[in-house]
Amino acid sequence: MNWDQIQGNWKEYKGKAQAKWGELTNDELDEVQGDRTALEGKIQQKYGKTKEQAKEEVDSWLAN
Repeated sequence: MNWDQIQGNWKEYKGKAQAKWGELTNDELDEVQGDRTALEGKIQQKYGKTKEQAKEEVDSWLAN
């Protein structure tokens, strides 16, 4: 799967993202609107991750 598919179907994937990163609120995920960089930024803020760690988590989520 590629990010364009996720971005195009963000409403569907938003729930999956919230299942993976439960501390992210619906409002925060609405703000993301399928933007990968914004999602990584939210993960960094909520979980205290580095930029690289957040990117790796999103890569792993994308691979599943």
